[in-house]
Amino acid sequence: MLYFYSQRFGKLNLDEVKSKIIEFLHLDKKSKYSFIIGSDSQRIGKDKYFFVSALIVHRVGSGAIYFYQKKIINQKMSLKTRIYNEALLSLQMAEKFLEIFKQNGFDKFDFQIHLDIGNQGETKSLVSEITTLIQSSGYNFQIKPNAPAASKVADKHT
Repeated sequence: MLYFYSQRFGKLNLDEVKSKIIEFLHLDKKSKYSFIIGSDSQRIGKDKYFFVSALIVHRVGSGAIYFYQKKIINQKMSLKTRIYNEALLSLQMAEKFLEIFKQNGFDKFDFQIHLDIGNQGETKSLVSEITTLIQSSGYNFQIKPNAPAASKVADKHT
C-alpha cells in the first residue's frame, strides 16, 4: 500500500487523506479552492530513482494543506523517461483525487498539474510533448518557473 505523508498530519492512508481534505474544504465552503498536483524525482543510485508526487489543496487567499507520496523505481532511465514518469504519476494522482472531489460535491474549482520542466535547461526539448500529454488528458498545467507544486513542494521531499 502506498501511503501519503504530511508535515502537519504525519503518515496517512488514502481514506485519512480524503478525510483531512474534506475537513479542510468544509471549514470554509464559500472560498475558492485550487487543487494542484506536481511530481519530481531524484537519482539515488546507479539505476535507482526516488519520485515524489504532491497534492496541494489551496484555499485561495487563506492557506493550504498538502500531502505527498513517495515511490522508488529501480531501473535505468533516461531524462525523458524520468520526466514522463513524473507526468504520469501526477496524472494518476489527479484522476484519483478529482473523482474524490466530485463525489463530495466539490466540482467547481481550479485544478492544475505542475510540471518540473521549462523552456530553459535540459527539459526544454520535452515541453511540447509533456504539455500535450497533460492537455489531452483534460488538465490545465503550469511549467517552471510557474510550477511550485513540482519544483518546490515535491522537490523538497525528494
